[in-house]
Amino acid sequence: MKVLKDNGLTIVLLLATFATVIGMMFTGHSVYNEELSTHGSSPIALFAYLATGHFLSALFENWESEFLQMSAYVVLTAYLFQRGSAESKDPDEVSPQDADPADEEGNPNAPLAVRMGGVSRNLYSYSLGLVLLGLFIASFVMHLRESAAAEAAEASLHGRAAPTTLDHIFSAQMWFESFQNWQSEFLSTAILIFLSIFLRFRGSPESKPVSAPHSETGA
Repeated sequence: MKVLKDNGLTIVLLLATFATVIGMMFTGHSVYNEELSTHGSSPIALFAYLATGHFLSALFENWESEFLQMSAYVVLTAYLFQRGSAESKDPDEVSPQDADPADEEGNPNAPLAVRMGGVSRNLYSYSLGLVLLGLFIASFVMHLRESAAAEAAEASLHGRAAPTTLDHIFSAQMWFESFQNWQSEFLSTAILIFLSIFLRFRGSPESKPVSAPHSETGA
């Protein structure tokens, strides 16, 4: 079907997301109930588990790091270069991504925001980075909230006073959870950028053509 061919990449990635979240639900539920039983508490049902800080904190913690990676990648590749990488603009040439959208106001095929001009066009010019940054901030806030809830539940199991969200944002635990994911996202992106200088994957737009010289920059 044409719809599947035209949208296969998004469909497969969304299906993979759904499948892995399901796996996370069942395995996390098992881990959480094991922890409850260790402390002499009764296990909870799967649907009750989905509302716990244990599950939601882990979920948003990972989303947060992914949106940080993507927003940083979009913004940094607009201004910084890596000669020879398929993931970089050529530092010696003018890139089509740098073209002034004002030149396309009269183009009937241009997006509506471009044709409208003014503030709409300016916001649209940076909309990808702004939306990804917004998703990172929203995920960070949800991670903070649910991580605090998880810490409160843990404190309750051990008979300690529950920390507030404000307490939790200054805790080592909250930042340990974030930094352990952030570092891996930045490292994996740097490795992809560097390896694409020398290695190839035929057919992928993230790779240069197999016969392209290592010095060629951009896909």
